[in-house]
Amino acid sequence: MRIATFNILHGRSPVDGRVDVERLAAAVKTLDADVLGLQEVDRDQPRSMNADLTAVAAQAMGAVDSQFVAALAGTPGGTWMAATGDEQPGSASYGIALLSRYPVVSWRVVRLPALRSRVPVWFRGARRPKLVGDEPRVALAAVLDGPAGQFTVCNTHLSFLPGWNALQLSRLVRSLAGTREPLVLMGDLNTGTRQAVRVSGLRSLAPEATPTFPVDAPTRQLDHVLARGPVTASGPAEAVRLPLSDHRALVVPVAV
Repeated sequence: MRIATFNILHGRSPVDGRVDVERLAAAVKTLDADVLGLQEVDRDQPRSMNADLTAVAAQAMGAVDSQFVAALAGTPGGTWMAATGDEQPGSASYGIALLSRYPVVSWRVVRLPALRSRVPVWFRGARRPKLVGDEPRVALAAVLDGPAGQFTVCNTHLSFLPGWNALQLSRLVRSLAGTREPLVLMGDLNTGTRQAVRVSGLRSLAPEATPTFPVDAPTRQLDHVLARGPVTASGPAEAVRLPLSDHRALVVPVAV
């Protein structure tokens, strides 16, 4: 099977600045993933034509099951607040999605620790640190009924703040203790492979250098597919450039 993770930048192309749902659908078809984790996903947002981007992707890949989970409720540039899971249909939200061509046996949402204050961060080339805040983060796990039996897949998008993303990853893996194996954890972890493996205790299914960011000339692998239990990569991972987003999609063929 093919497993893919893709930070879609709410479907926007950095070339023309537009969100085109047909372009998103074509990109998802290109990936030909059996299981797909998406990050930075809009639902009912004016900037993405009030589309349900999860539904667009699900139809494009032929998913039999999919779910969107909001991390934030509200409109960019307006009022943002942490999502609670009780948002009403039609309300603007932003988060992650997990889509599968295999039936989902069960779903589980994990709300990750939120940074409640602004902290100083040094940015490359800056003469002094800048005070920045972060947004709420969430993970979505599903037990899938695959061709070789049931297995668990989890998708997430972690903080860009060094150290805080490590704390979130550690907490997430602990929350998945005892879940049905094999376990595949994927997403935009905002950290390199070495730290992702060290903090999580999982194996990378893309151990070779597979840079995914920035999209034009990637130098860092921020997007990962990690695993525990009887699952292996059945071929090399590929960072796929698509006509949207500032990330490349990471695709890994796997055998369970």
